[in-house]
Amino acid sequence: MKTAAGLGLLLGLTLFAALTLYEGAEDVAHAFASIGFGALGLAVIRLGQTFLSGFAWRALLARPRPAPWMFCKLRWVRESINSLLPVAQVGGDLLGARLLRNQGVTGGVAAASVIVDLLAQTVTQVVFTVIGVILLFHSGAQGELSYAVGFGLLIMAPALAGFWLAPRLLKMSWLDRLAESVENRTGWASLGGLPALRAGLDGILRRRSGLAAALCIHMAIWFVGVLEIWIGLSLLGDPRSFATAVTIESLGHAVKAAGFLIPGAWGVQEGGFIALCAAFGIGSPTAIALSLAKRIPDFLCGAPGLWVWRRMEGSGFLAFFPRGDLSAKEEPHGL
Repeated sequence: MKTAAGLGLLLGLTLFAALTLYEGAEDVAHAFASIGFGALGLAVIRLGQTFLSGFAWRALLARPRPAPWMFCKLRWVRESINSLLPVAQVGGDLLGARLLRNQGVTGGVAAASVIVDLLAQTVTQVVFTVIGVILLFHSGAQGELSYAVGFGLLIMAPALAGFWLAPRLLKMSWLDRLAESVENRTGWASLGGLPALRAGLDGILRRRSGLAAALCIHMAIWFVGVLEIWIGLSLLGDPRSFATAVTIESLGHAVKAAGFLIPGAWGVQEGGFIALCAAFGIGSPTAIALSLAKRIPDFLCGAPGLWVWRRMEGSGFLAFFPRGDLSAKEEPHGL
């Protein structure tokens, strides 16, 4: 798995370098340099998105539940791990559920809350992408970009059925046998908690008010993210309308989803931005610089987030992997 991720990252960075050299590295560097201290503003926007995501996550749980700041901190850790560490995109989410359990939430509820939170995030992303598609067609600019966007939507679309399928799949007895088999192979007792996960998922999905609140917050978060594009284009000397920024942001996420096999979607995101920006008459060097500007908050927010994680857990990245003595420390129904 590590080898595949490493090869994917190498492929992505090679593609990114090729695009940059082809479009003119000097022009890209000049455009990127114009962002200056505005990068701090982009990081503040990203941190605001992250903390709002914490409130959406918290809304899914019934009282009593940890304080809002704790969920904001845990969401910060989740995003930081997913952005900067060589793990699958759900690696930070799995660890976030473990950390939530340490705050007094049962393992089944913690795991279920992360699953539903990810479903809510993806469902609203599909809606956000559809809005971008409508705006793109309204502008009269489509072309080859439609294929990448369509593929990204195809990847995200199963989340629309997730709220209906998840609790029903968990009722199937073969999952218990599969979990037992995996547990015997890995020694990770946390995978034996399907009954608790079922109960937690059922409880969260029955709280319609919390689910509605989470969906509304996640929908708002996508539009907050548009500010990164809108302000970024202004910093790059090519200001555009907010509707254009919505189109680029929403479809940029869909294109990025199409490149999920490459860590960070390096190269894929830049290629998507070139195509998206070209549809609105924005030059390729500016498009690549804009994509790089979107990556700045990953590092400015992610590095402190990893430090927060180390402070909370104290055992570093190795804590993500199961060890032989884990079963003695975990709850029988935890993560």
